[in-house]
Amino acid sequence: MQIFYLKEEFLDNFLDILSKEYRVYLPLKVPGKAIKCDFGFQLPTDEYMYKIYSSSASPAFIFNPYRTVEPLRTFYAYPKEKVASYFNSTQENPQPEKKTAVLGVKNCDLFSMKIQDFVFLQGVTKDPLYEKRRGETLLISGDCPAFKESCFCLALGIAPYASEGFDLNFSPLNDGFLVDVGSPKGEGIAGKCGKCLKPATPAQVSARQQKRDAVAEKLKQHLKPHQIPPKEALQEIVTRGYNSKVWPEEALTCVECGGCNFMCDTCHCFLLSDEKFGSVNEKVRLWDACLYANFARVAGGANPLKYRPQRLRNRYLKKFDFFPQNLGLAACCGCGRCIDVCPGKIDIRRVLKRLNDEKSLSTP
Repeated sequence: MQIFYLKEEFLDNFLDILSKEYRVYLPLKVPGKAIKCDFGFQLPTDEYMYKIYSSSASPAFIFNPYRTVEPLRTFYAYPKEKVASYFNSTQENPQPEKKTAVLGVKNCDLFSMKIQDFVFLQGVTKDPLYEKRRGETLLISGDCPAFKESCFCLALGIAPYASEGFDLNFSPLNDGFLVDVGSPKGEGIAGKCGKCLKPATPAQVSARQQKRDAVAEKLKQHLKPHQIPPKEALQEIVTRGYNSKVWPEEALTCVECGGCNFMCDTCHCFLLSDEKFGSVNEKVRLWDACLYANFARVAGGANPLKYRPQRLRNRYLKKFDFFPQNLGLAACCGCGRCIDVCPGKIDIRRVLKRLNDEKSLSTP
């Protein structure tokens, strides 16, 4: 893997080169809500949201120290989109979508793409819309020099920096960035940067590793009081707790808003509906949420997940049992978005700990 060094003063040049070929999305810093950190940790509360890059915007580039509010999947599968049209008149030719470059992607987001790719590309048939967007998106990831209170990627064996799955990866140094090339697409962009990129020195690579180790250690200390069970034990913990009292107790505060599903980086469920617009009948795909009351209801009216505790349990079984069985990976990247968005304060870390504690008490 090639590693270059990009001085901060050349960032605008890099973005201009990128914007000639791609619609570029950059993270924008916005004020976040005050969050009481558990166990006395004082962590940042700012949020980052994507915006389209413009050379006239100021500032042009912000390096987000942790993941954005939006999950990465929003660039591949839209919350609502037309997937087929049935015309009574002449069909107009749709405008082709411009290729997309996303900066500020974090390793939790990159991990989530393994789940999305499995669902939309490795089944009986491929999703053509997802496949097209996936192929035409340039992923520029970045190390996490900080983390939010809700971040718990390390508990799932996911480091706060990327080693695979990106086209380019940015690692911040004092006056610039180390840039790893991770794919032919990334190599093509690096080749167009000319003198903007210089080969990284061993001292720079060593300094980056020290920064990475320090952040990982800090995150490890932050997670220790949460007592999240080892990732190797999660499948057994969740399946063994099928009839646990944890589900009805945690579901008491659930308001069925679907926020945990929509903000999740690995959730992917959708439903299809027909909508008519004038003379056009449109087949529309919408994101669905397993916490919705009618998520599992069938045409005859039966609903195997009629009650909230059943639907909450189903969410965990899908993540920590179905996917380990079928993909060998848990469908959770530890991004903590579901924790931040939940008005009922349901914390996935707490649920897993409670299930584990209950299992420990029942073990002879």
